[in-house]
Amino acid sequence: MEFCRKQSVTAAYSINKERTGAYMYLDDFCQKEVISVRDCRKLGTVYNLEFDSCSGCICQIIVRERCGLKGFFGIGEEICIPYQKIKQIGPDIILVEV
Repeated sequence: MEFCRKQSVTAAYSINKERTGAYMYLDDFCQKEVISVRDCRKLGTVYNLEFDSCSGCICQIIVRERCGLKGFFGIGEEICIPYQKIKQIGPDIILVEV
């Protein structure tokens, strides 16, 4: 599938000093804030992933928007972002081009 960029997720990246190695856990990935590089807008946090069951590659991330004051008034709509739109994965945020 053309969306697969497994090398981006498995790049030499460590969440903290105790975890060394090249892989990121799903829990760590889902706690990151997703930000658009076009307008610096917070899109929400990673809610889920869609992957190709044959290759195991991530096809898209599903981001859930927050509504109201710090998300207290409910959850907004889900945004599906193709994996090739991810520009960088940092320790706290994911930068996307949408």
